Amino acid sequence: TGKTTLVNKLHNDLEHWLADISIDKPQIVSEVARTVLVKHKYSAQDIQTSTTRCFELQQLILEAQASSEKEALETSSWFISDPSGFDPLVYAKRYAAPDAVRQLQKLPAWKKVKARMESSLILVCEAGTPWLMDDGVRLMPGSDKEWMQLFHDFCELLDDIGLEYCVVPRTMLYLSKRADLVRAKWTERRQSLIDKR
Repeated sequence: TGKTTLVNKLHNDLEHWLADISIDKPQIVSEVARTVLVKHKYSAQDIQTSTTRCFELQQLILEAQASSEKEALETSSWFISDPSGFDPLVYAKRYAAPDAVRQLQKLPAWKKVKARMESSLILVCEAGTPWLMDDGVRLMPGSDKEWMQLFHDFCELLDDIGLEYCVVPRTMLYLSKRADLVRAKWTERRQSLIDKR
């Protein structure tokens, strides 16, 4: 859906954004799932063909995400994550079992990730973008319908858990426009957190 491309653009733009305010540059937590897939010898197909392996994989990804976020916060006061610790819940619900979400939510890793997400800007890139390519690692949707359903699963579960989020529309084709949207939403979110203090 263009998350990695957007994160890279944000990372490059941050020097200009942060010049006017006294905020340190964030760490980037990137592609934790890919690292776990390789390290533990899973494939994207395991997610769809074995509910047990899918659940095990999602648990490993969630734990690795929590650990990566903790490491990032050791050297900066904030981070940008691609993807989030929320993703394993959605994939577990869709490909393992509906009860898998509750099992993952019991883990200390989820509690840590959720606590951070509650004060974060959460972005969901809308499915159906023309630029997604199969790289042999990512789980590709079998159809546009499946892709849109996964997008709706993300939004529905975020709503169920009570996490606020912003959708980056698929119709926003220019990367610079998507980055501008993120900057505006980040500024709003940051100000709302300051106002709550």
